[in-house]
Amino acid sequence: MPTSMVTIAGAGLSGLAAALTIVRRGGHVRVLERRGDVGARFHGDFQGLENWSTGSDVLEELRSIGIDVAFEHTPFRECAFFDPDGREYECRSREPLWYLVRRGTDAGSLDQALKTQALAEGVEIQFGQNVERLPDGGIVAHGPRRVDAIAVGYVFPTDRRDGAFGAVSDDLAPAGYAYLLICRGRATLATCMFADFHNDKQYLARTVEFFERTVGVRVRDATRFGGFGAMAADPTVRRGRILIAGEAAGLQDALFGFGMRYALMSGHLAGRACADGHLAAYEEAYRRRLRPWIRAAAVNRYAYGRFGDRGYRALVRRVCRASDPRAWLRRHYAPHWWTPLVYPIARAHAARLEAAPAFHECRDDCDCTYCRCVREIHSQEGRGPDAEALRQISERQAAC
Repeated sequence: MPTSMVTIAGAGLSGLAAALTIVRRGGHVRVLERRGDVGARFHGDFQGLENWSTGSDVLEELRSIGIDVAFEHTPFRECAFFDPDGREYECRSREPLWYLVRRGTDAGSLDQALKTQALAEGVEIQFGQNVERLPDGGIVAHGPRRVDAIAVGYVFPTDRRDGAFGAVSDDLAPAGYAYLLICRGRATLATCMFADFHNDKQYLARTVEFFERTVGVRVRDATRFGGFGAMAADPTVRRGRILIAGEAAGLQDALFGFGMRYALMSGHLAGRACADGHLAAYEEAYRRRLRPWIRAAAVNRYAYGRFGDRGYRALVRRVCRASDPRAWLRRHYAPHWWTPLVYPIARAHAARLEAAPAFHECRDDCDCTYCRCVREIHSQEGRGPDAEALRQISERQAAC
């Protein structure tokens, strides 16, 4: 078994999952993180660890790859969805649809729980480290370097009972969705947008008004947050001796952005390949375990954006009226016989969106979430691991 040190760029979910796998297989690893702590790109906001894309429970899947589920997690079996006309539908499942987790630097968050576990296993984490190159190879897991979707919202206290609410409407979240998650006196309200990023303040204000009116929640003493995600219709997961995991490779649910499961699994698979000294095994495992679902998500994203309100209405009605919503979602997310037929169209459409000048334009005098995220990415270019090569990877993905 290899004894050389494996370097991992990024201490996010995929980076720490990779590190845990390597040390448990007898390897040596150091994780270099440019921020001051794990989870620093988040703000204590709630996110959903989806539990429908496989028949097995996601917590069991995490345990099977050596991740302790000691982080705070609350199962949600019920939620309310609003269609573009404001009609409310109730969705109930026998098994959890997702587990609500917190992201950020606070104790109990998923990020901090992984850090605690990694340190206990002897993983070396160095903070404040910008890596220019990985000359000896390693794992790139530094998170997104492209803005394909943004989430803008508020975290705030509330006395309303626990609940989950979602709304699909281009008036609230262009080509995306808005959500309100309440758990134990804390709430996260946000709009998740896939288009028209420069007008995020307008959509967030509409989202606040909508949930205050329909749910009765009051957004007070709130902390605003904003973030971005990257997803690729055809991710590149290896370049020579460098393996690329999580959102650094664009491994993300392109339909609704449920990417934590992809991050953790891809990190584990990359770590296993490095520990075993068989880098090609990561590509093989990706093609077998992740790529079919990544491509199905790209097809779903294409269809979701193409059909607009008509498609939103149909999706809400079907999932909420299903006798088993979790099984319905699993079928919806799974690859089908038609996926390879539609996938080239979906991939080409995603490339056109990425290449459109208006989509990429960053305005120097704009303080919207999109422009701030783009400036943050630009400020990191030339200082990330093998940055020129990663830019070339992104350009090749856009040209596919």
